[in-house]
Amino acid sequence: MGDVSRLEGAWGVPGEGYSVTFDSERLRLVSEFSLKELFAKYGDILWEPGSHKYNVTFFIGELDELLMGKRFSTFGQDALDALIGKLRARGNSNATINRKMAALSKLLRKAHKMGDIHSLPEFRRQKERSGRIRFLSWSEEEMLFAAIRRRSEDAWRLSVFLVDTGCRLGEAIGLTWNDVQGGRASFWITKSARARSVPLTARAQNAAGVRKEGREGPFAMLRQAQFRTIWNEAKAEVGLSQDTQVVPHVLRHTCASRLVQGGIDLRRVQMWLGHQTLTMTVRYAHLATGDLDPCVDVLERCSCGKITTAS
Repeated sequence: MGDVSRLEGAWGVPGEGYSVTFDSERLRLVSEFSLKELFAKYGDILWEPGSHKYNVTFFIGELDELLMGKRFSTFGQDALDALIGKLRARGNSNATINRKMAALSKLLRKAHKMGDIHSLPEFRRQKERSGRIRFLSWSEEEMLFAAIRRRSEDAWRLSVFLVDTGCRLGEAIGLTWNDVQGGRASFWITKSARARSVPLTARAQNAAGVRKEGREGPFAMLRQAQFRTIWNEAKAEVGLSQDTQVVPHVLRHTCASRLVQGGIDLRRVQMWLGHQTLTMTVRYAHLATGDLDPCVDVLERCSCGKITTAS
C-alpha cells in the first residue's frame, strides 16, 4: 500500500487499539498563497498576452492590495463579500466589480483545481444598470477642495489635477517628471493598456509643477490610501459624508461631464478619458442636451398648420 503513517490512539482512548492510517501518496498538505503569488503561478496559463491580460494584472494587483497581501489556503464567502464591499466603497460600479470578480473567480478556480486552495466562495453577478452619474458642481468642488487644502497642499494639488484631466487616481500618482512636459501629461500605465496624452489647463500645469526634492513625480509623495483618508475627512467636513458616490473617482466623472456639457463630441471625450470603447463614454451622452435642440425646429415645421382646436 506504499508509505503508511500510523497514529496509535488518534481516535478514542489512547492504548485501546484505535489507529488511523494515511496513505502518504494521497495525503497532500495545502500551502498558503497570496493572490499575487497565484497570479504569478497561473497568469500566463490562464490569459494570453494582450490588453485583456494587462487589465487582469491590474485587477488582481488591486484585489491583493485590498487584502493587504494576505496569504490563504481557503477563500470563504465572508472574504469575498468584504472584498466587494471595499471595491464599492472605492466607487466601483457593479459592472466594474463584475469584471474584477470574473478575473478573481478564474484564478481561484484554477488554484482550487490544482490543489493550492481547498474551498471556493459562490460568485454572484452584481446587477448592472445605467444609474445616474454623479459629478460635482462648481460650488461643491470649491467647497470640497478648500477642505482638502486645509489638510494637505499636496492632496489639494492632486485633486485639481484629477478634475481637470479626468485621469484615474493611480495614473496621476504614477506620473514621473518626464511624463509632464510642454503643457501636456502622458499616461503610460493605464487601465485600458493604451497610452494617451492630454493637454493641461493652466491650473493643472501649476498643480503638477511643484517639484519636491527626491520625488519621482509631481504626486509621488502621496499614496492612494493616504489620499482617500484626506478625501473622506474633507467630505465629512462639508456635509457630503452620506453621499456614497462622492469618492475620488467622481472627479473623473466631473471632468467628462463638463466636457460633454461644453459641447465636446463623444469621440474626443473617449480619447481624452482613454476609454477602450465608445460604449463607456456614451454614459455621458444625455448631458449633451444642446444636440437635440435642432429636433424641435424640425418638429415645429412638420406640425405647422396641422393643429386644429376644438370649437
